[in-house]
Amino acid sequence: MNTLRIALEPQLIHASGPQVHWTWREILTTLGYAWNEVALGDACDIAFVADATCAPRARLCVRADHAAWATPSSHRLAKLSQVGVWPILVFKGDSANAQTGAMPTRLSDSRWWLPRDIAFDLFWLATGQEERHWPQGAHGFYDLTGSPALRDDVFQKAPVMQMLSALQHLLCELGVPAPEPRWPNGKRAAVAISHDVDYPEVIRWLEPARIVARQGARGLGPALGVLSGKRTHWHFANWQALEREYGARSAFYFVARQGSLVEYATGTPDTFYDVASPRFTNVMRELVGQGWEVGLHASYRANEDRARFAAEKRKIEAACGQPIAGNRHHYWHMNPSDVEETLLMHEQVGFEYDSSLTHDRYLGWRRGLSTPFYPFHQKERRELRTLQLPVAWMDAQVFVHTSPSDDERRALLNTLIDRAAEDGGTFVINIHDYVFDDALFPGWSRALREALDHIRERGDFWHATPVELARHWSARYQAIRAHSQGLQLAA
Repeated sequence: MNTLRIALEPQLIHASGPQVHWTWREILTTLGYAWNEVALGDACDIAFVADATCAPRARLCVRADHAAWATPSSHRLAKLSQVGVWPILVFKGDSANAQTGAMPTRLSDSRWWLPRDIAFDLFWLATGQEERHWPQGAHGFYDLTGSPALRDDVFQKAPVMQMLSALQHLLCELGVPAPEPRWPNGKRAAVAISHDVDYPEVIRWLEPARIVARQGARGLGPALGVLSGKRTHWHFANWQALEREYGARSAFYFVARQGSLVEYATGTPDTFYDVASPRFTNVMRELVGQGWEVGLHASYRANEDRARFAAEKRKIEAACGQPIAGNRHHYWHMNPSDVEETLLMHEQVGFEYDSSLTHDRYLGWRRGLSTPFYPFHQKERRELRTLQLPVAWMDAQVFVHTSPSDDERRALLNTLIDRAAEDGGTFVINIHDYVFDDALFPGWSRALREALDHIRERGDFWHATPVELARHWSARYQAIRAHSQGLQLAA
């Protein structure tokens, strides 16, 4: 395993050590390098300094912006968006970066100076500094209409990944050896399919009206099919059959708390099924017995009570007959005023991974990373132990919140898949359990099939369940750290 030598400016570490250490660990482990932290005056591959003259023996000096690290939340999107298209560095003659002083400068034959603090950019994006300023509506969802983030398609571009790719390019220019691979079997990227089990048992007296409301007169036939019992929402075997065609297996996230129509109407939109009933315990055990994953779809208010959250996890484990590793929040509903409080709760409850940090309405990667990552908790100033799997696409984003044509939708998803591959990231899919029937939800399951067709045509994606993906990344991360020295969190 190849090791980079890195030196950090002591003054900055004294003020912001945990943040800086976490950020450089994230950068180097994502790229695939072990590290050895050395003193600032020693020979090194990377020095993180305010002034390149402070590290005359460094091959690459990256500017450390002390003011930015002192007050991360004061930096706003409008400022960062002036650098190219958001803080994306392209080391191939990008004129916008050159105009704003972001291009690397060759100091000598063997030394470079990067005048932009890309480590702070990663920290700013990955910790959601801008999110605290965004307007929130129902369920805590963000409304970013007219914002720079939407105007520049920031979420679909995964800017952190592009910065890391640019940094890797520069390291290669300096002759640094190749990093550890990210994915097994020589694959370039990874894909994982998941299903939120929201509505598996159709309400036959209610659903026909919903179908007609969605489809108009075209929905009369399907509505009658539901009313007569000929059409259902119970599609576990159908999803399995579709996924087998592509050599894939998925995760199904079940809700442990049984809600009601009255609660739904009054602000607690939990699902209506009883996960402890024989019908559900049987299907869950069949799924895990055949190699599929079962996880928790935490109830709408699970984030408000750690004991309730833990009880929901235990209930799913009892129903499926084995421990579970993963979680996703129903309605993506973490604490709207303090997401990190909920991220900490994932660790306290004992999840290996969570997959909830995404947008309800907007395609792409909410925090700029398309690879898994261990979030940083700013109040505790430490890395959390529950891995985050970023979701790239949820079905409703292109069937409810927007209405692209079939060709436009296919192009959007293919572009997102290609972006994940270009960056060596992941394409995590969330498609609901009840949308398989094309008569009831025209085009929804076909969109998944078309995305998987494109992935198969590319041939460079590793198919995994979310838990397989998480465990691979965690093992890789721990192996890199085991070969490293320094960049540790402050005691």
